[in-house]
This record gives sequence, C-alpha cells and structure tokens, in this order.
Amino acid sequence: MKEILSFIHKEFLHIFRDARTMLIVLVMPVVQILLFGFAISTEVRDATVDIVGDPCDAAIRDIVPKLENNNNLSFGRFLDSPAQAEERLKKGESKAVIMFNTGYDRDRGSGTGAAVSIICDGSDPNTAQMVGNYVKSILTDVNASVIPSPSVKLVYNPSMNSSYNFVPGVMGLILMLICSMMTAVSIVKEKEFGTLELVLVSPVRPAWIIISKLVPYLVFSIVNYFSILLLARYVMHVPMNGSFLILSLASLIFVGASLGLGLLISTISSTQQTALLICGMGLTMPTMMFAGIIFPCESMPMALQVVSDIIPAKWYIIIVKKIMIQGAGLMAIVPELLVLTGMMGLLLWVSVKNFKTRLKL
Repeated sequence: MKEILSFIHKEFLHIFRDARTMLIVLVMPVVQILLFGFAISTEVRDATVDIVGDPCDAAIRDIVPKLENNNNLSFGRFLDSPAQAEERLKKGESKAVIMFNTGYDRDRGSGTGAAVSIICDGSDPNTAQMVGNYVKSILTDVNASVIPSPSVKLVYNPSMNSSYNFVPGVMGLILMLICSMMTAVSIVKEKEFGTLELVLVSPVRPAWIIISKLVPYLVFSIVNYFSILLLARYVMHVPMNGSFLILSLASLIFVGASLGLGLLISTISSTQQTALLICGMGLTMPTMMFAGIIFPCESMPMALQVVSDIIPAKWYIIIVKKIMIQGAGLMAIVPELLVLTGMMGLLLWVSVKNFKTRLKL
C-alpha cells in the first residue's frame, strides 16, 4: 500500500510540475464552462433591421421604437427601394428588411398580409430564422388593422439548407489547420531530429529554406480548396453565386496568413508536442468558437468580439459567405479583404524575421 501511495504521489508531482498538463486538466474545463455558459450564446443580439417604406406614415414610424427597445434587434435606417435593401444585405450591414410593398396603402386593414413582407439574410439560416421570428412578433404586436400579418422570405437560402452555413466555416477551419499545424509540426520535427541543422550548413540562403518549407503545404491547401468546392457544389448543393476568381484570390491571401501563423508557431516551439498544443488550443478551439462557425459573432460580448476580430478565419468565412451564397462582388468584400491582407503581411513579416533569427542562433 505504501508503494502505491508513493507512485500516486510521484504522478501528482509530475502533473503539478508540468504547466501544460495543469492548464489542460484544471484551467480548460473552467474556461469552457464560462464560455459556453456565459460568454457564448446562440441568441441573436442587436441584429440590424431596415425598413423600406414611407417614414411619414405613423404606423410605419411606430415600428422604430419597438425595434430599438428590443434586446435582440436594432433599427438601421429607412430605405427608398428594394435595391438599396439588397445592397445592404449583401454588405452585411443589415440582417433583415421590413418591406412595405407598393400595395400597402390599398391593402392595409384587409388582413391579407400581402402588402408587408420580412426579407432576411438566409446565408446563416439559424440567425435568419430567429431574426424573422423576432421581427414578425414585433409587427404582430402592432394593431392588425393598421399593419397586416407579414410574410417572411429568406433571400440567398430560401430552403434553409444548413450546408450554406456549414461549408464556409469548414473551408476556413481546414485551410487554417493544414497550413498552420502541418507547417509548424514539420519544421519542429526537423529541429527535433537534427535534420534542420544539416540544411543550415548547406550553401542555401535562409529565404529559400523558408520558401521550400511553405510551398508543399501551399500546394496541399490548393488541392483541398478545389476538393471542398467540388464537394460543396455537387454533393451538398451549395451554389457558387459569385466570382470564382475573387474567391480564389481571397483564399490565397488566407492561406498566406495561415502559413505565416504556422511558421511563427514553429519558431516558438521546441518540440512537436508543444507545437500541437499551441495549434490545438491557440488555433483550433478559438477558430471554432470565435470565428462564427458555431456561434454568431454578433451575439458575443464586446470583449470576445474583439478576440474574434484578430482571428483570420473570421474574415475569410465572411468573404466566402458573401461570394458563394450572396453572390457579392469585389466592392462588397473590400473591408474584409483589406483586413485579411494586412494580417497576412504582418504574420509573414514577423514569422520570417523570427525564423531568420533562429537560424542564426
């Protein structure tokens, strides 16, 4: 019995001395409970709703304070035409539009409901359904003789196919994991086995060593990119409504940022285990939780929204949704593309500089 207690004591000492193990067994459960129970919510918060209608109409004007006083919705602006509404939906500036059609004045009070419709962005079907229900409940509270019961229409995804939301998230996650994790692990593996030292004594410039490490995973990422698109189109029936060339350009920029991230991780990791731990806890979990794959970013507290803003996958997923699902053009994704390009440049510059410094040591 004494020997068993000695071994148990020894194992506890090993665990307490290993900061990474302590982090996994004690800190991670607490963090997950806090995130899932408090910080992360599937509810919609402050979804912007626009109105296409006459702002001078008292009945239409009465809807605005009801939207403002709702915790889940916020009023955007009055629009002059359905074309303006479509443009704001494509840019992600609004989640829904209350459309008072041309026959509203004639049909008000008839109870047909034909004159009022709710247009929701169906590229995220779960959010669209919730926003549509919230808006419909607000309009129902208004006197039915003034505003008839509205019809709800989902644009971009009328059938509410969950693959429309699932595919962009998987694209971002897979490309990031392949580029970042595999690049980091392969370089650290060579450091562990000592083969990197053999490369360093060769007359090859450090820049070429870095490029030779990144190119194979760039090629694998391109192959996976085409595979995902083919499966999405012909197996899951997700359309390509926008430009394939623009999407490919955005994907190439995202892959560049992910490769830079993997190279950076390799410079701060001494073992493969450390590299895998950093990739798992520092990339995979934050990407799944904060990039909008599972939970809408708009529903997170402001502190976590700031965290989500520094995750490259978030911006890439937004771009994929806008191009593939909404059919948006280049001008609609310029803000996200600029952020992603800036991240790529910064990550590649820092990682290459760090890698060269390590080579000289």
